[in-house]
Amino acid sequence: MNAIDELTESFSRLPGIGKKSAGRIANFLLKADSAYVERFASQMATLQQKIHPCSICGNWTEKDPCPICQDNLRDRSVICVVEQPQDVMTIEGFHEFNGLFHVLGGVISPVDGIGPDQLNVAALIKRVQEGEVSEIIIATNPTVDGDVTALYLQRLLASQTKAKITRLASGLPVGGDLEYADKLTFARSFRGRTEL
Repeated sequence: MNAIDELTESFSRLPGIGKKSAGRIANFLLKADSAYVERFASQMATLQQKIHPCSICGNWTEKDPCPICQDNLRDRSVICVVEQPQDVMTIEGFHEFNGLFHVLGGVISPVDGIGPDQLNVAALIKRVQEGEVSEIIIATNPTVDGDVTALYLQRLLASQTKAKITRLASGLPVGGDLEYADKLTFARSFRGRTEL
């Protein structure tokens, strides 16, 4: 195996990158400016040394606490609970939410041997008990494991706080056709319907 094959193999292990895309990336880097390639390699080499979880919310950050937790203009009475740090970036990109976040670091998944003890749940309970939280938004993905995690959190938090516990709505996307909706999406749409 030569250097191109090794690099292609390494890139293909990244999520969402297949063998063909990995090969394209390797070939792009071979043709790219050497200063760019060196800077890229340096960024990759130091990534794990520079970035770490925020001690409060669990989001990726260079400074602890993270800029979101430090921002006094955010609504500190609302916490949005997400599965992974990339979910924080996604929600922040919509510019619709101005509260705080809490990253679980995964979901409950008995098949994968992941229980509540492997998630960042204790820190969430501590934050809720110590702060003046009026709402906890559970924003786990609408999957079986995400739903199990949401139900577990709802039951646990209900015994720990008087804060309102909500779940993100899910259902048919804007512009979607009913004929292409799967059974679960359709069922969620009916359950989550709103008054006009």
